[in-house]
Amino acid sequence: MMSLFSYIPQCAPRLGMLVAVALVLGTATPAPAMPGGGKTPRSIVEAQQDAPPQLKGVDVEEHLGDPVPPLTHFLDSNGQEVTLGTVLPKTLPTLLTLVYYNCPMLCNLVLNAQVKTMRELGLELGRDYEAVTISVDPEDTPAMSNERRRKHLQSMGKPESAPWHFLTGTDAEIRRLADAVGFKYTYDESTRQYAHPAVVMVLTPEGTLSRYLYGTDFPPKDMKLALLEAAGGRVGTSFDRVVMSCFKYDTATRRYGFYIFGFIRLGALAVFFALATMLIYFWRRELKKGAAA
Repeated sequence: MMSLFSYIPQCAPRLGMLVAVALVLGTATPAPAMPGGGKTPRSIVEAQQDAPPQLKGVDVEEHLGDPVPPLTHFLDSNGQEVTLGTVLPKTLPTLLTLVYYNCPMLCNLVLNAQVKTMRELGLELGRDYEAVTISVDPEDTPAMSNERRRKHLQSMGKPESAPWHFLTGTDAEIRRLADAVGFKYTYDESTRQYAHPAVVMVLTPEGTLSRYLYGTDFPPKDMKLALLEAAGGRVGTSFDRVVMSCFKYDTATRRYGFYIFGFIRLGALAVFFALATMLIYFWRRELKKGAAA
């Protein structure tokens, strides 16, 4: 009677082909599209219903996949005129925030939370990603940009040459950018303050909107995965890219959650390599037996 081990080498080509076809079908099937493209998160819609008059019109309309306008003109922290396209890195993802420097509370919470998370990312500013912060107040000046930039870089232990750009501009240019990214804000004459959302946007190296991160607390895992996702595998370690395939953004919770199908695909890949290794081992053993005979 033919033993199992002597049978395996004979069926190896056919079995290997079946496994390969199964793996290709499993990995080639596209994952379900990321939800939430072009839609305002439910929590923001619900908050709008009970919002005071000063907050009416404050909203985020996600424009995932849309490009930011590269020819919008701003002033950098040195007072030099730049366009948004010239400060975006083109080879790295970018964290984009819209704030204003005289904001009494919310902007500080957003930027401080962003700094805290950037320190814990495990990614390096300038090597793996860059950051751009733009004031929505046309009265803000380059000197104010420079002060904020220096303060936040110092709190991160980064040199002043680090690529975190703080920009100011005219009302028309600011509105042009804000409309493009779906950042809706208003000015309240009674308090002389801007009402605006709390959000950090993630741009791809090509300058398109990849992800919106909301609130005043950004878990390092979420921001890191958003940057890895935006980069399309061009930054981070090999392990980071493996982990990325097991997580998916959930717009209901606004967090990255464990993605079971990604895990299954990784498991299928591991099984394939284990089976292929076993088949190669028995095939080579049979070849050696044939040569000895």
